[in-house]
Amino acid sequence: MKRVELCEHQPEWIQQAATVVAELQALPVLAAWPIEHIGSTAVPGLCAKPVLDLLLGLPDLRAAAAKLIAALPPAGWQYRPEHEATLPERRYFTRPATPNCPRLHLHAARQGGPLWRRHLAFRDALRQRPAWAAQYGALKRQLAQAQPLDGAAYTEAKGPFIRACLVELAELDKPGG
Repeated sequence: MKRVELCEHQPEWIQQAATVVAELQALPVLAAWPIEHIGSTAVPGLCAKPVLDLLLGLPDLRAAAAKLIAALPPAGWQYRPEHEATLPERRYFTRPATPNCPRLHLHAARQGGPLWRRHLAFRDALRQRPAWAAQYGALKRQLAQAQPLDGAAYTEAKGPFIRACLVELAELDKPGG
């Protein structure tokens, strides 16, 4: 079982993510699709597990999935289909850490779809609302202490905070909100 370990934000994460995005977009199959740096490593000042999460926007998940599954393994990515049972609207790939870059997670989803919108909205909210980022960081530290050997429980326990933020954002976006 992998230990949940958080560290303070590392400024190099932003550049490392940009480098990986450029590498991915150099692959012909990915050249036309947007890739966003998401997750806690994309929020300056926020503690995080040393894992860079990237979100790949696809026009059609099913049509593009076979191309991704063929193109990414030669570039060092592992397709992780076992996660589709819980998130069927996503195709998930991982790449191990190297001396110059932490572990990588690539989440492929329909651009503009619900998963795409939620990830970007939460990232942007944490960047724009320092109080939310501070609350989220404190929660993450508390959960890492409470669930140091259970990454799935740690991730699941963050869900209510994330959903509450997204509900509040939706309320603010309503006319008169």
